[in-house]
Amino acid sequence: MCWAAEPGDLGYQGRFGRLARTGYNGAMANHAYASIWCPEFGADVQLERLGQFLSTVPFSATRQGFTGLAVRAVGPAETPLIEPDLRARPVDAAAIIEVAREFHNSDCAYEVQAFWDLEIFDATAEKWKSQPELLEIFCYGEEYEDGVWKERGHFEVDIGLEHHFTGHGRLLGFQNGQVARPEHPDEARFFELMTQPANLQEYRDKTHENIRKLLDWTRRIERAIPVQTLRLWSEGEENFEARIEEVLAAR
Repeated sequence: MCWAAEPGDLGYQGRFGRLARTGYNGAMANHAYASIWCPEFGADVQLERLGQFLSTVPFSATRQGFTGLAVRAVGPAETPLIEPDLRARPVDAAAIIEVAREFHNSDCAYEVQAFWDLEIFDATAEKWKSQPELLEIFCYGEEYEDGVWKERGHFEVDIGLEHHFTGHGRLLGFQNGQVARPEHPDEARFFELMTQPANLQEYRDKTHENIRKLLDWTRRIERAIPVQTLRLWSEGEENFEARIEEVLAAR
């Protein structure tokens, strides 16, 4: 197995209808996110900002274009106003905006999917590979879900599994002597492999690549749109930004 859900197993639906993930790295794994607040985000500029934001997405080398779109009004419990299946023919940012414009309102959210490449450990082959991983992008109108943007950002991105950037069980960073107890046989085998210095160094290097890809993307976002605040956070880390800085600093 891979230490990630296989792209083909995800369907094209994300939080707006995602197929349930199963297995060790599925439903139990924590995710990481980026939240971005803009100084001005009224209905008159929302779609312009969305187009600019989408233009920064670092597509996978093998899965170019946006593969999912849903436009939802009022709140997440509502049925999408439109949800075309783009898997067979992914589209560019301009095409997403063209569809979104037909449903433009400050109480709408625009939910977009794409894939980017991350370094993933294949536990079956016991080697690393660059693999397409799902990105889920949410653009919240200021009247959507009672102003959820105040908490989540005008843009919110599910960037994937947390451990792609932080490592498993405190193996990486300055506390790498305090490794967590493995909770799964695959995790136990992975920890065993990481007792070998060369394997642990490769783990650092691959995780650093993922972190740098994420940070490079955030810099492109800040150049593309006016950004008031950009916050990286995750479900499992109290301070995700400090954690990834620690992982980068520890050699």
